[in-house]
Amino acid sequence: MRSFVVVIGLWALGSGLWGLKALGQEPPTPRAQSPEPEGWPRVVSLYRQRLADAGIVGSSLFFVRDGQIAAKAVEGFQDEKTRRPVDEDTIYHWASITKTFTGIAVMQLRDRGLLSLDDPIVKFVPELRRVHNPFGDISQVTIRHLMSHSGGFRAGTWPWGGDEPWHPFEPTEWQQVVAMLPYTRILFKPGTQYSYSNPGIIFLGRTIEALSGDDYEVYITKNILMPLDMHRTFFDRAPYHLVGHRSHSYTRDDSGLHEMRFDFDSGITVSNGGLNAPLADMAKYLAFLIGDDRRREQYDAVLKRASLDEMFVREIRAVDGEGGSGTDVFAGLSCFVERHEGAELVGHSGDQNGFISHLYLHRPSRSGYVVSFNTNTSTKGDPRRTTRAVDDDVRDVIVREMFLRQ
Repeated sequence: MRSFVVVIGLWALGSGLWGLKALGQEPPTPRAQSPEPEGWPRVVSLYRQRLADAGIVGSSLFFVRDGQIAAKAVEGFQDEKTRRPVDEDTIYHWASITKTFTGIAVMQLRDRGLLSLDDPIVKFVPELRRVHNPFGDISQVTIRHLMSHSGGFRAGTWPWGGDEPWHPFEPTEWQQVVAMLPYTRILFKPGTQYSYSNPGIIFLGRTIEALSGDDYEVYITKNILMPLDMHRTFFDRAPYHLVGHRSHSYTRDDSGLHEMRFDFDSGITVSNGGLNAPLADMAKYLAFLIGDDRRREQYDAVLKRASLDEMFVREIRAVDGEGGSGTDVFAGLSCFVERHEGAELVGHSGDQNGFISHLYLHRPSRSGYVVSFNTNTSTKGDPRRTTRAVDDDVRDVIVREMFLRQ
């Protein structure tokens, strides 16, 4: 991982000299409340049954309310071969949920006067002049378009390749992406349609680096992870002291269970999907997204509430299964606004290398949840026996039992 030594050094500093414990205070870690919420047993019952139905090796689910972990459940194994069980310290890969951190970083730079959301992305990534835009000049594509996946770029990072085991998992260097730009074209007039685009987020990552002078990982660590006391969160390959807590990942199909490359380097695509964290750290992040007047000073130091709320405004209608879920889903700024069973949720999903994850918040009840599965199950038979179907069912029971009963 780029700047690994720098990131770990900063992390040690954040955990020590700059950490709240060094000041004789406990960090504001969300803690489990007692008793657990009334509807939680019904949530856990369905959750466990659906994990078994789909043959998911391991999973964790944390529910947050009013800035605290109100309930949690862990199931199965983080390593199927050794039968090491999932526990509260198990670390998952969060894939595209990383995009929400990228969006917060962009908003931080906007609030500091370093960019406008309506600036053309080519202003900060001049290499994009090589992209073919049949609808006009490339300067039509703005930062806002990339955050809402309406810039017209293709979905996949690679225009070709990636189908052989010896291929890199993702492009490892910026120049590899640059070499593809002359073979890239804008698919529609920017701002007129939705098309989920991983390359678009890479361009935002490059913008963050250009304006801050830091590698992406270093910037996020200093300006989001450290202020939120997310001390066991990292990018790409695990630090040595956390390797043993990192969940393995799997795919399951009609031919059986297959282990994936679970500890991998996302390369130049880190701003698009390089995040790894235990659920306790993600619960801290979720508490920040929900907001808490008791921690206003800490949270405002990361991003003011008004700027977060701006990210949660609907920008353009989106598509089920491409970052958001359902038939009533819109892209916001680096997140999705959805309606399920009458409830409006803000969230983002993640799907990479066997891991499936979701983060949701329900603002009216000041609550939300994070869930991760270490097995991506697919089948040609029963569509209910897939991880995506399990994810949807867990969401729906939480909406009914937890969000709408407040």
